Amino acid sequence: MKHTLLLLAALSVPAFAQPVDLGKSQLAFTMKQMGVPVSGNFKKFAANVSFNPAQPDAAKADIGIDINSISLPTADANNEARKKDWFNAAQFPQARFVSSSIKPLGNNRFQVSGKLTIKGTTRDVSAPFQITAQGKQLTVDGLLPISRLAFKVGEGSWSDTSTVADNVDLKFRIVLDN
Repeated sequence: MKHTLLLLAALSVPAFAQPVDLGKSQLAFTMKQMGVPVSGNFKKFAANVSFNPAQPDAAKADIGIDINSISLPTADANNEARKKDWFNAAQFPQARFVSSSIKPLGNNRFQVSGKLTIKGTTRDVSAPFQITAQGKQLTVDGLLPISRLAFKVGEGSWSDTSTVADNVDLKFRIVLDN
């Protein structure tokens, strides 16, 4: 119970939003190790999003990611990713994105900008996304390319980009109930 309360506190983000269907939402990523694509995801995250396509200037997003929920192809890779040289999940159990603006690009496409914090390092990021309405749900799909080294993910001998590439593509799908 204590661990559950700590997890909920760590993932708590301001409640200002419409409901997010976490069962249909996902945060996945692809990186290259020795030139070979490796995919993974984060199984636990909290998302508070307020988005009306007709009023993008009023939109907000605040997403907390449980670093310990990382899922890679092997248990050894999961354990390695949590270690100090990578995500240092013991000291930094949460990553977080907080939007600062959302701008229309036309044809149900938008650009979100904000602050991404991973491993205690915060950087400005921006990503395009597409929205799709399906019944009473609105699906937000986007891709955010990030530099892992800019966030100190993969330090020491792991900072050699010939082994693990610096670029990581973070794919996000957030399904909102209207």
